[in-house]
Amino acid sequence: MTDTSPLRRFQKNLNGGLIALVLLAILDEAKEDLYGTEIAALIDDADDGPPLFHKGSIYPVLRNLARQKWLTSRIVPSYSGPARRYYAITAAGREGLREWRRLWRESRDFVAVFLGDVPPRRA
Repeated sequence: MTDTSPLRRFQKNLNGGLIALVLLAILDEAKEDLYGTEIAALIDDADDGPPLFHKGSIYPVLRNLARQKWLTSRIVPSYSGPARRYYAITAAGREGLREWRRLWRESRDFVAVFLGDVPPRRA
């Protein structure tokens, strides 16, 4: 039996930043404010494979992004259940997302060379 704890640790560390990046991208594309369950459904619908993270892990990240002023949130009462917290991206969030997208692409491209996914660039 193989010890998978290093794999789990690696996945957890990798997902830490990816969740925030994905949430900002979703809210940047949204036509209206979204609440957590809607965001989780969009994540689920985006990929047929196993989820990279649990739905419940998005909520602390949403709250953290709101504390950083990258998102705004508002609570709306619901007639069919508990009140819902809706999120929207702010101008600071859009600026941060632009920078994170750049860093993501640079990192992805750098790692791809070492994994053999693309040939190295020669000057």
